[in-house]
Amino acid sequence: MTLNSALKIVPYRPAHRADWQALNAAWLAAGGFTVEAKDRKAIDDPEGAILAIGGHIFIAERDGAAVGCCALLPMADGGREVAKMTVAPEARGLGLARRLLEACEAQARTVGAHRLYLETSSTLAPARALYDRFGFTPLPPAPSPYVRCDVWMEKRL
Repeated sequence: MTLNSALKIVPYRPAHRADWQALNAAWLAAGGFTVEAKDRKAIDDPEGAILAIGGHIFIAERDGAAVGCCALLPMADGGREVAKMTVAPEARGLGLARRLLEACEAQARTVGAHRLYLETSSTLAPARALYDRFGFTPLPPAPSPYVRCDVWMEKRL
């Protein structure tokens, strides 16, 4: 999906692996978060931990360089979980995070998912505001493999 000649959302390719790892390590560090076991698995092996189970990864590119990413994971209830979404600081404000969410929603609709789900931290205020604007609504707390998680949200499709 082309945003303009310099900005694109593209499917993950193996050539994106180092960028995927760097982008995810950076947002976790910037947020003051520990890289947890589930993070490590997805960051180190996106092909095995995400793609091989029927998930998708979208990469935001600016002038051919990866500046953002997002994963979409299948859930047991038929929904899809949005995970590992970030945009590099130098590319923020260009609408790429919203475009990544739009790519996730389009893919979820293509496979007939009834909802998008996500877990986040209340300390990530800009992300939370984006999710609110995108139509996500709060859910009650649920078990999570992430210590940092204190916000659960969904968007019904």
